[in-house]
Amino acid sequence: MPPNFSINGKLLSIPILSFAESLELQQTLVRQRAGEQQRDTLILTEHEPVLTLGRTTKPEHWEPHWQKLQAKGISLHQTNRGGSVTYHGPGQIIGYPILRLRNFCPGPKIYVQKLEEVLIRTLEEWGIVGCRHESFRGVWVKHGAGQLEKIASIGVRISKGITMHGFALNVNLDLQPFSLLTPCGIENCKVTSMKKILNKQVDSGLVRKRLATNFAEIFNLEWNELKSE
Repeated sequence: MPPNFSINGKLLSIPILSFAESLELQQTLVRQRAGEQQRDTLILTEHEPVLTLGRTTKPEHWEPHWQKLQAKGISLHQTNRGGSVTYHGPGQIIGYPILRLRNFCPGPKIYVQKLEEVLIRTLEEWGIVGCRHESFRGVWVKHGAGQLEKIASIGVRISKGITMHGFALNVNLDLQPFSLLTPCGIENCKVTSMKKILNKQVDSGLVRKRLATNFAEIFNLEWNELKSE
């Protein structure tokens, strides 16, 4: 069970990283955390345009329109996270928690629920009602006649008890590339953003701050070390 006292954590806020750079950073932090050379860490960043393929990705989820996506300057990376294909780009805030899982919850299912709660609580501060889907992970919003649109995705990996990968929240993201995919491997999945719902540009710096605060509250962390790079 999680402790009833706050755990000292480190927050890394990095304006933008390539996916390859973020993966290298995560792998380094995971090794250090496993060896007790690093504290629990949350990385908040944005990526240059990239498709990432999870362990359940099928070729039909992304290959049919790959040339069009590539022509837009979008790169491609295979990953070891759960889930299928998704798109990352500027205007989407990425969260990569590097945590010793047993200190925070008993297993992956509750861990993902906690990540969803961080996102739902943050969206609520902008008047957006986020919810869970009965069949799929991530955070969704109801549109029109009850249709659900996805606003945040979650894909994680746990190795030797340490978490990596994490969540992606669509803030001011260009959504057009999703129309050339089967997002998260979900047929007929509609994707939305905070900007689209609110019909205005959103202060992404403030969203980062609120994500960090809500993450700390839900995971009972205290950011004793904050770095902006």
